[in-house]
Amino acid sequence: MSDLEKGITRVGEGYQGKSWNILGQQYFPKASCASSFAFETNSDPGQYVPVHIHPTQDEFILVLEGELDLKLDGVWSKAKAGDLVRMPRGVPHGYFNKSDTPARALFWVSPAGRLEALFDALHDLTDIPRVLQLSAEHEVDFLPPEANE
Repeated sequence: MSDLEKGITRVGEGYQGKSWNILGQQYFPKASCASSFAFETNSDPGQYVPVHIHPTQDEFILVLEGELDLKLDGVWSKAKAGDLVRMPRGVPHGYFNKSDTPARALFWVSPAGRLEALFDALHDLTDIPRVLQLSAEHEVDFLPPEANE
């Protein structure tokens, strides 16, 4: 039997009422089980997640509103509302809201790994060296800043 809890996670809410503030971006967990973890992100203009690698997880982004600039394996591209981004494990990627409007997206990783635990640890944390350390401990490896150029 699956460890996925049945039900509906409403728009603008996280399951079990949970949400995170991760470096100013609002994240809502949508579903979690061993095989997959899904979460919604809300990115204001100028917000981003730097280029990083998930060595043990495939990741997907379904852009729901707005647009995101992506650096995927060293190549810049743009994903707009309705587009699905596929990021295989081990491929460097980052997303950036370079537009003048907010963006909202549904992300999911497979398997779930330790990403939800990482978000729990990063909630309201502003110490960047600690963010990087915790991320590495949870199988998310950030590349040097020049990877974002």
